[in-house]
Parts: sequence; C-alpha cells; structure tokens
Amino acid sequence: MRVRGEQAAPVRYGGGRREPQEVRRGHVVGQTTDVPEGGGAVFSHSKLVVTQPEKGEYKAFSAACTHGGCTVQEVEDELIRCLCHGSEFDYVSGDPVAGPAKDPLESFTVSIDGTDIILD
Repeated sequence: MRVRGEQAAPVRYGGGRREPQEVRRGHVVGQTTDVPEGGGAVFSHSKLVVTQPEKGEYKAFSAACTHGGCTVQEVEDELIRCLCHGSEFDYVSGDPVAGPAKDPLESFTVSIDGTDIILD
C-alpha cells in the first residue's frame, strides 16, 4: 500500500501475474507527472485510471471494464480503452462510447497534493 511520498510508475498495458492491491481513501493513487494533459494513465496497483482532460483537472475511474471485468489497458485519443473485447469509454465522463460495454466506469473523486494524486 502506498502512502504520500512513495513513488510508483503507472501501468498503461495491464498484465502481470500479481493481483493489484486496492488503494484506500486518503492514500496516493499515483503522480500527476504520470498523467499527461489530454490523456491519462492506468494505475493497476490501485485499480484506477486517472485522466487529465484539461490542465490541472483530474478525473478518476475504476479500471475494471463494465462489460467483462478486464482491466482497461490504455488511454488514447480521449478514450479509455479495454482491449479485451473492444469497449471504449469517454475519458471525461467514463461513459461507454463503443464496444459491448453499456454501463459507465465507476467514477471516484481525487485531490492533488503537490504531485500526489490522492483518492478522496
């Protein structure tokens, strides 16, 4: 479990054999430096995807696809993509825009402390 000040790199392409750990409220999800403006990053250790649609505006969503439960793998072209079955979600709202998923990704509130992204 990470707490403020610890470092970890985002995972943009799922995978790995270890089960991700859930991050509790008040703990660091990742670093703002890992979330590009106009894009996002998947943090598999926290089971969250964080996007930055506009400079300084951060959105957080569950990284579990609402279709089959796969972990979403990438954020590109203003979309959060699950490569398992082709579902795509809007990176601002988490709403499904393509693929078999019909439900939006669960959203979460985060705050910023320096470069730390903290789950509220």
